[in-house]
Amino acid sequence: MTSKLMRTSAVAQRLFGSLGAFTLATGISTVAQAQNPAPPPPDPGFMEGFSAGHPYIGLAGGGGILQNIAVHPNDGPYGPGPATERYEVGYIGAGAAGWAFSNGVQIDVLGAYERNNLNNLVPVTPLTGKQTGHQESYGGFLEALYAFKLTDLGIPITSFSPYVGVGAGALWTHQPSPEYLSNGDVNHIGGTSGPNFAYEGIVGVAVPVKAVPGLAFTADYRLVGIHNAGDLHSDFYNKPADVNVSGDIGLQKDIFVHLFTVGFAYAFGVSSPAPMASTPVPVSAPAPEAARTYLVFFDWDHADLTGRAREIVAQAAQASAHVQTTRLEVNGYTDNSAAHPGPRGEHYNMGLSVRRADSVKAELVRDGVSASAIAIHGYGERQPLVQTAADTREPQNRRVEIILR
Repeated sequence: MTSKLMRTSAVAQRLFGSLGAFTLATGISTVAQAQNPAPPPPDPGFMEGFSAGHPYIGLAGGGGILQNIAVHPNDGPYGPGPATERYEVGYIGAGAAGWAFSNGVQIDVLGAYERNNLNNLVPVTPLTGKQTGHQESYGGFLEALYAFKLTDLGIPITSFSPYVGVGAGALWTHQPSPEYLSNGDVNHIGGTSGPNFAYEGIVGVAVPVKAVPGLAFTADYRLVGIHNAGDLHSDFYNKPADVNVSGDIGLQKDIFVHLFTVGFAYAFGVSSPAPMASTPVPVSAPAPEAARTYLVFFDWDHADLTGRAREIVAQAAQASAHVQTTRLEVNGYTDNSAAHPGPRGEHYNMGLSVRRADSVKAELVRDGVSASAIAIHGYGERQPLVQTAADTREPQNRRVEIILR
């Protein structure tokens, strides 16, 4: 019968990021800023501070609408024939635990309980009747969710992140729901069915709480289906004949519940964004001529450009065509953490800094700058913009400097 389940994402970042969606999420998108000195990047958005992945938990609750359930061929040996069970709006509670990656993917296990009360008139000509009781569903799902970072889609919004997901699992259904007819007959219907295969589709939104890295509030809609919810048992008391007759009740193959939930998700170990330095580190090689610098920032272990980053590169390309420029230097850097820790870390970061510089050079060429006028260098983790302890993920140090001389 009813089912449900909700999930929180997410992250939060999560999640659901946050939570992204109970999580469940994606990291500071390649942010870019320019000028001399470099201004601070926009407010951190969904999943700011995420690295390779973080465990998260989520809780959620809300309402559930159980669709009418058809009963075939009747609701008991002496029941009124094919019937329809109708339900009031119910409630749902759920909890999830999983893993949120920096690219927005979240995997979690969710457990849930959902209940709807019956409020059903029973048409039994010439009698009238009332069916009461409730139906409840409980069980768990394995869920996969994906949280969209709107800045990656060219939408300058970091205050929330939409997410979608699917899930599959098993649910039990239980229903004590007696029918009382006007002539005194009583049809005691009940039973537990399961575990039955259940599936779900999820759409939602996660809103990160900037004051608490890793925390996000979530709201989502879930359509849950339960396959072969099973047969219920009927114990029918015929008052005029003073006899009891027992039998089975058949339910429709699939039953569906619509779930609307709100909750939160929290990802453990998410770092707080470091404050931006007031001024950039001076260029290593002093030059007598005036220089103009543009800074492009990157996600951890990424070398690709977002729409905003391309805007900054385009500004540098345009400036090179309108001011007297003798050469363009494109210098790549990383922070002192590494996707491959150990002795290979510094070597890996050196290569990553070159790949970042190559990405910026390729974009400059697309914007009309001659490739022969561009010199690229990779400095790895050797010249940080912000001094940090060892193995620290520092957004300001993951950058490329475009210097017009």
